[in-house]
Amino acid sequence: MFVFKAAVVGAGTMGGEIAQTIAAAGLPVVLKDVEQKFVDQGLEKARQVTQGQLGGLVAKEKITQEDADRQLEEIVGRISGTTDYDGFGDADFVIEAVPERMPIKQAVFSELDVVTPGHAILASNTSSLSITEMGEATSRPDKVVGFHYFYPASIMRLIEVIEGDETSEETVQAAMNFAQQIRKQPIRCGEVPGFVVNRILNSAVSEIWRVQEEEGIDVKDVDKVVQESKAAPMGPFFLGDLLGLDTVLHVAEHLHESYGDRFYVHSGMKELVEAGNLGQKTGKGFYEHG
Repeated sequence: MFVFKAAVVGAGTMGGEIAQTIAAAGLPVVLKDVEQKFVDQGLEKARQVTQGQLGGLVAKEKITQEDADRQLEEIVGRISGTTDYDGFGDADFVIEAVPERMPIKQAVFSELDVVTPGHAILASNTSSLSITEMGEATSRPDKVVGFHYFYPASIMRLIEVIEGDETSEETVQAAMNFAQQIRKQPIRCGEVPGFVVNRILNSAVSEIWRVQEEEGIDVKDVDKVVQESKAAPMGPFFLGDLLGLDTVLHVAEHLHESYGDRFYVHSGMKELVEAGNLGQKTGKGFYEHG
């Protein structure tokens, strides 16, 4: 199946960038959220990302500023924002990017099952939840698949394609092809807690979290060592703030419940989340964000 039009539900931390990756590949895409202010934030994020990408090409003298301005409007113009499901009736591939809570995701999938054409693939950007359970909220579990981007979606090329118990081989292959269509590198995953990348990443980060709390090391010092050693582009605490501490905590707790004590849950992070300090999106987490 070739995708001619896509849609994204959820214009938050990831949604705007996901829509941008699709538009940058030349496809029209609908971006939906429950309130216009969230839609506008997602559209602005897509514009900022595109400006950054094109600005880099101008700086390298690969394109002119005039070309960049024209391409910016072309790419952003392919994204249409909405607070309802108008425009979903002819979508071929829909990506859900709402908060990591199964009841919310199942409600969205149930709605998508009604408003999208029968051939459409319904995908989730979940980082850890069950694709099978999401599929149970639809009449087409064979067309439900995981399609997990990594942050920042506009830069990271990897996408995990996760198959649930009922996901058909045709759906998996179509998702793999779509990832390549939008210039991403897909890897195929089974439905296990954490899939591939989060299971590997969190096993390492768990040890950093554990040592930081046991020894009382300042999180900024930890991040500085990680970044300066080039073990990663940024430290785990700053990265958590960017991703959203509520999401990071949810994944950590899910992995701890699934695999035991080798996956650590950071108590300081839990306290921040309970206080409503979720990182960059709320202005405060492990760091202050202006």
